Amino acid sequence: MKVDLRLAPCMESSRVVRFLFPLLAAMTFLSFAASAQTVDEVIAKNIQAHGGADKLKSVSSLRTTSKFSQGSFRAEFRQESKRADKVREEFIIQGLAQVQAYDGKTGWQISPFGGRKDPELLSQDDLKSLVVDADIDGPLVDYKEKGHKAGLVGHDSMEGTDCFKIKLRMKNGDVRYYYLDADSFLELKVEIQTTIRGTLQESELYYGDYEQVNGIYYPFAVEQAQKGSVSRA
Repeated sequence: MKVDLRLAPCMESSRVVRFLFPLLAAMTFLSFAASAQTVDEVIAKNIQAHGGADKLKSVSSLRTTSKFSQGSFRAEFRQESKRADKVREEFIIQGLAQVQAYDGKTGWQISPFGGRKDPELLSQDDLKSLVVDADIDGPLVDYKEKGHKAGLVGHDSMEGTDCFKIKLRMKNGDVRYYYLDADSFLELKVEIQTTIRGTLQESELYYGDYEQVNGIYYPFAVEQAQKGSVSRA
């Protein structure tokens, strides 16, 4: 007697699904793993987008200036950074200049707006931003050696542009969120959280109009605003 055993169509389909599902799941996982990037890979692409680590570290000094005008009001900001960890900043309004400087160890300021014409030492809280500005390469370059900690939060949108979002916990306790263009890997926005005299202060920096200077891409448009504010300066 010959018996012909055949699986019903539904049984055959079920068998195929049970076989293919683990295979498809494994392929999906491998594809995701191949496309996923670590925070160090994203930061490395950001550094390369600016011109590369060697180019950045070849810069011994950097000078930036910006001007602001509204009606009859005029203001100018000048910053001079020098390797290693030295910076001088001037904020000029109507001919009066507030000066802040850091030499890698101590910081001081001259603040004529407060009626003080003699140099005075800065407190540790007031010194925070100057120390960061004195880092001519920027906090992301060699962030581990500088004592910072970085994590890749994922993707986020910045005014319709897909961005990699990086959380950088600074050595001084500040937190920075970097929004890097997913295509160019250049900064579009940085959110800053800092604590000054026990009070949390949050601000945002917006970057654009990148241009190349001696092989390095710098933003020629920078706007600042308090977090949540619609007005930028």
